[in-house]
Amino acid sequence: MDQKFVKIIANELGIREFQVLNTINLLNEGGTVPFIARYRKEMTGSLDEVQISSIRDRYERLMELEKRREAIIASITEQEKMTPELEKQLLEASTLSELEDIYLPYRPKRRTRATIAREKGLEPLAKIVMAQQAVDPWEKARAFVNPEKEVNSTEDAMAGARDIIAEWVNENKSGRERIRNLFNRSSAISSRPVKGKELEGIKYEAYFDWEESLLKAPSHRLLAMLRGESEGFLKVSIEPSAEDAQQMLERLFVKSSNECGSQVKEAVKDSYKRLLQPSMETEFRQIAKEKADKEAIRVFAENLRQLLLAPPLGQKNVLALDPGFRTGCKIAILDRQGQLLHNETIYPHPPQNEVKQASAKIQTLVKAYKIEAIAIGNGTAGRETENFIKRIPFESSIIALMVNESGASVYSASAVAREEFPDYDVTVRGAVSIGRRLMDPLSELVKIDPKSIGVGQYQHDVNQHLLQKGLEDIVVSCVNKVGVELNTASKQLLTYVSGVGPQLAAKIVEFRNKNGKFESRDQLKKVPRLGDKAYEQAAGFLRIRESENPLDRSAVHPESYPIVFRMAKKLDCSVTDLMKNEELRRKIDLAEFVTASVGIPTLTDIMQELAKPGLDPRDKIEFFEFEKSVNSMDDVVPGMILPGIVTNITNFGAFVDIGVHQDGLVHVSQLADRFVKDPNEFVKLNQKVMVRVLEVDKERKRIQLSMKTLNDK
Repeated sequence: MDQKFVKIIANELGIREFQVLNTINLLNEGGTVPFIARYRKEMTGSLDEVQISSIRDRYERLMELEKRREAIIASITEQEKMTPELEKQLLEASTLSELEDIYLPYRPKRRTRATIAREKGLEPLAKIVMAQQAVDPWEKARAFVNPEKEVNSTEDAMAGARDIIAEWVNENKSGRERIRNLFNRSSAISSRPVKGKELEGIKYEAYFDWEESLLKAPSHRLLAMLRGESEGFLKVSIEPSAEDAQQMLERLFVKSSNECGSQVKEAVKDSYKRLLQPSMETEFRQIAKEKADKEAIRVFAENLRQLLLAPPLGQKNVLALDPGFRTGCKIAILDRQGQLLHNETIYPHPPQNEVKQASAKIQTLVKAYKIEAIAIGNGTAGRETENFIKRIPFESSIIALMVNESGASVYSASAVAREEFPDYDVTVRGAVSIGRRLMDPLSELVKIDPKSIGVGQYQHDVNQHLLQKGLEDIVVSCVNKVGVELNTASKQLLTYVSGVGPQLAAKIVEFRNKNGKFESRDQLKKVPRLGDKAYEQAAGFLRIRESENPLDRSAVHPESYPIVFRMAKKLDCSVTDLMKNEELRRKIDLAEFVTASVGIPTLTDIMQELAKPGLDPRDKIEFFEFEKSVNSMDDVVPGMILPGIVTNITNFGAFVDIGVHQDGLVHVSQLADRFVKDPNEFVKLNQKVMVRVLEVDKERKRIQLSMKTLNDK
């Protein structure tokens, strides 16, 4: 590994070089981010998952830069144009743009105006003009008139010379650096409507005459403009003042006020307009897009994390309802393990209005299956179904909760759902998904492509590879943070366990189906193709509640079992006693158990696990009710103060469900009395909030809300 990479990353992240070096080595050896963060703290200096992921991503980018450097050196060497000075410049280049600037004069070119001019023998004239010493360049140009080469006049000769000079200006490293700096500090992004598309693209009306500093443009606005352009409604441009750019280049290249200087000045103007400006605009579009993508992915990832770590109801007998009007409400009865026991359809809403029959059916099912909770999808007819359920008199107290069903239809039509429920249609699968989401959101949501969950901004416009990678990191992080019960986990959930993946997940389920439940973590080693490395990475995140070894129920890694056994032996007690008795744990001096590979960080984690083995880090579920008198937009009036649930968070604000089938927007300026830079720091997904209605636009189906003074922190 190149030591300079280690220094670069350490300096950028503000950490020590040994932390970077050890982390990269662990990653190269097949270590996963959750495993390294949890079980290799001594080696990394207790870096967290975010820091480890940053090291991984930066190292990958530096490796890509190195590959490009090697390719460029090989290309120039093959052209026999490499010099010691040039090689030194290439080796010292620290960014891709710097590297490409150095390579530009040597890059194999398509046939350009400059190459055509060279073919006509006009390069010597270009050198004379560029030197800016000749008194009369037009006199010199006469010698280059050659009708056979299509140089019919001195003007033709001079035009060709200017084309060559324009290319020199474009390829000049110093000139490009100055223009790049100008673009970086002074560029404006502007958008205008495409002529004749104003009516068709009316949704982009806000950007029909828009201009702002590129540095200050928020990611969501930039992505909106670029989307408008890709759909053919907007024309977007990114550039600084053309006059400033022109003057900057003239100061660099125009060295004389004579006629040669005038020709160079004209060539400089052409170079900027035809070559440099388009090149830099493309570069800065890409930079701005990458920055906006990164921010959009960050927002989406944070929302996804909150959604995946939403509080679970736990193992309950659940009646799940996928609401509907004309097609009825689909019922799915699930046992405490989430298995489907029964399904049917009721019609309590128009046009059938079978309220009595539906009410009687629900009462019968609740009693027959000892239902403890009712899950109601929050889509079409959700509020109406909730009100219907709450009017039913049950013999005992029943929990009835609205469940965010976003993405449930994607799951119900997926190959995963077909494999799980081959004999049922999509409506039954959708109801099952709603019920399981209430019991354990994480276990159910991992079956859906994260992009389909609908908790981001412009997710279809950003770099899909980076989005997929970012979201997968979040899913992996959440699954391993919570831990997975080995004997009940689905193949999809096991896929995200550290070191497992889809193929091993299938092997684990196949082994479990054939041989019965796992009795211990050690039994994992018998799963075909699950080697020592996979076992090392996965074991600590897998739980076996009914194992004889109590440590198999905890996050203590099997490699640390001997340490716990020594602790118990020293206190002359069992491991179970040690886990149950706080007084016994207090007697342990951790310093006695420090070894060359196990330090205080790992020992501290072990003690925390012994105190609360396998503790679920998710919060307890909260119960919530919408305002009973508000069921549609017709009921919403400015000035109302209503309860709501945060359903999505973006850079420009938060969307809140107030129970009317149309989420309202709390603009970032309305989140609090104080300035809020990042909405995610102020509100969380699924948070229960109070909002004030500011405006209701029924025609455009928009509700403007405020949280000022109501939820301020």
